[in-house]
Amino acid sequence: MDNAGTPEKPSETTPKSPLPMDDIPVAQREGQEVAPKPQTNIVLLIGSLAALGIAALAAGSFMALRIQQPQTDTLAMESPAATAQPSQAGSPTAAPNAETLLGHFAYPAAPQAELAPIVADGSIKMRKAAAQAYREMTAAAQQEGISLVPISGFRSLEDQKYLYFDVKADRNQNATERAKVSAPPGYSEHHTGYAVDIGDGNTPALNLSPDFDKTAAYRWLKDNANRYSFELSFTKNNRQGVSYEPWHWRYVGDIQSLKTFYKARGQK
Repeated sequence: MDNAGTPEKPSETTPKSPLPMDDIPVAQREGQEVAPKPQTNIVLLIGSLAALGIAALAAGSFMALRIQQPQTDTLAMESPAATAQPSQAGSPTAAPNAETLLGHFAYPAAPQAELAPIVADGSIKMRKAAAQAYREMTAAAQQEGISLVPISGFRSLEDQKYLYFDVKADRNQNATERAKVSAPPGYSEHHTGYAVDIGDGNTPALNLSPDFDKTAAYRWLKDNANRYSFELSFTKNNRQGVSYEPWHWRYVGDIQSLKTFYKARGQK
């Protein structure tokens, strides 16, 4: 059959020519136009990004604080003084470093011009204020039948040197043993002019002995010495480690004597 008169079927691959704009109905043309994007979408996008940035910044700051806090706490624990504010009221005052040697404190020597006798022949002396108080005390004791006898008062550094070094050698004592009964020169209360060794005139056998505390003189001193500003220097089991000396008393009745003994111990 002759196909010359049969219309040729168009090829499926041949693209269709778009219709001219004028051939598209008006209703369809209006529906295919791209509508402009509203401005609110851009604002929302910018707002969302800003919110994310703020949230990220806040999260980063929070993590930084969490990391830094343990370090701060550690520093505060290691150096509490750096963060604590000391209280002004009632703060303890640091005590001065007391100079000691073999349990004895260092003291200044009394000037010779400051000394006065406490016995008639002038052989035993104390500082003037202490000498006056001692004479009053012995007079009061005498009225009660108690005989207080001074054995030793002021000693010079040379006297103390002999009592410590020479007697130590004679008795074959070591330095610590000797210091329990006699202070090294420069460390004795006797050369302050405020100390005195007291005996009992009625029981002299117990003078300079721990048993002096069994005498009437000691009992009277224990009950009355404070009235005249005298106190026992070396009590039993004293912190200095000096032997118990119930015969050794010191005067603390004026500001100079208080400073001499209590400042030496770091007490104010």
